[in-house]
Amino acid sequence: MRRHAGVLYFCSKLEQLTLISSISGIRGTIGGAQGNNLTPNDIIRFTVGYGTWVKTTTGNPRVVVGRDARISGDMVNKLVCGTLQAIGIEVIDLGLSTTPTVEIAVPMENAGGGIILTASHNPKHWNALKLLNNKGEFVSAEEVAAIMEFANDTQMEYADIDSIGTYMEKNFYIGTHIEKILALPYVNVEAIRERNFKVVIDCVNSTGGISVPQLLESLGVTDRVELFCAPNGRFPHDPEPLPRNLSIIAQEVKMQNADLGIVVDPDVDRLAFITQDGEMFGEEYTLVSIADYILGFKKGPTVSNLSSTRALTDVSEQHGVEHHQSAVGEVNVVQRMKATNAIIGGEGNGGIILPDLHYGRDALVGIALFLSQLAVSGKTASMLRAQYPNYYMAKKKIELVPNMDVQELLNQVAVKYKQYEQSREDGLKIFMDKEWVHLRSSNTEPIMRVYAESNSQTTADNIAIKLMQDMSEIMKNI
Repeated sequence: MRRHAGVLYFCSKLEQLTLISSISGIRGTIGGAQGNNLTPNDIIRFTVGYGTWVKTTTGNPRVVVGRDARISGDMVNKLVCGTLQAIGIEVIDLGLSTTPTVEIAVPMENAGGGIILTASHNPKHWNALKLLNNKGEFVSAEEVAAIMEFANDTQMEYADIDSIGTYMEKNFYIGTHIEKILALPYVNVEAIRERNFKVVIDCVNSTGGISVPQLLESLGVTDRVELFCAPNGRFPHDPEPLPRNLSIIAQEVKMQNADLGIVVDPDVDRLAFITQDGEMFGEEYTLVSIADYILGFKKGPTVSNLSSTRALTDVSEQHGVEHHQSAVGEVNVVQRMKATNAIIGGEGNGGIILPDLHYGRDALVGIALFLSQLAVSGKTASMLRAQYPNYYMAKKKIELVPNMDVQELLNQVAVKYKQYEQSREDGLKIFMDKEWVHLRSSNTEPIMRVYAESNSQTTADNIAIKLMQDMSEIMKNI
């Protein structure tokens, strides 16, 4: 497997030759050469590795599978389900589903694990196997290493004809997921119905087009404008829910005089909002606002990752509770939440984790909680946003190229900024009073992410650009 371990130049377009294994799963581009891309041979190899790991570690040969609607999904699903059967595993196929729905289904099915076939926010030529343990939570780095050992075993064992696994379709779990959300004490269906919200949704032609309208209908939100809700995998724009990709829905919210715009990514674990005036609520503030709402019901620690806004720290302090940060990645946030008994957590990319429902990022529960907060408060989305501290973030990225020593690069940056407090838990984070910059290799793409935050957008941009320039100079001598 080719490992992208360095930085060489600035680039916004990713190469087609990519295969990455991490805590976020086995992710790669469809087509191309075996070992460099997510080819059928690679899909089979990793599926055997994962299935063997499930049987070996849990003794439970049952796996739940679900997928988003991307173009390659049906092909990958058939390869994965057939391979699991070939090694003697009972397959429960949820079909078109969401990542949080599969996470909920795994323990409900008493399964040994689960696989979600999605490359999340990546473009259409990507797909991935997101791997879950028997709790419906992402596997840890140590578990990924064990799975890779099985996947790299050249003596793969397949079941004989009397021992091949069974296959069953269960396509009702999105409804089950929604029922669990409606049962939460924080979700106020009556208040939402009384506000008679008009919303515009953008589901990027993936499984949000199935789940989000169903959720909104259950919440009594009947006045809806649905954009890109056909689950055909033909993404109408870059599927990452960032402001630069959301101009169509922003215009539609204003034209329709809607109360809110709702955006999810292809597998419905990331969430962004548009205010009634067509402005971005801010994906970083999705978690901030919902955490504020939950803390109004009960007190307890909060958790976000090292690349998330400081605003959650401020809100947590206002409620008199502790805030903790973890390395980036859902599994790392979940581990820190469990260690601190946090009542809510997530990531600044719009991922909400509510342990009362399950330990996974979940855009559907985020929608229900945010609408409840809006309804109960009587405020507009822009009024709600205005009550939180204003921090601005610059999010840049640099393409990674093989053979560059990233750790040495970060070491030299750390020395250059040694006068500031630093964290090396995940890459390098440099704290400059209330400003900070975080440099880390992505778990999902062959890039280095450069995040900076300040109380002004210009300052945040300048900090990020300065660090990118510093790294460029350092790399000339590595």
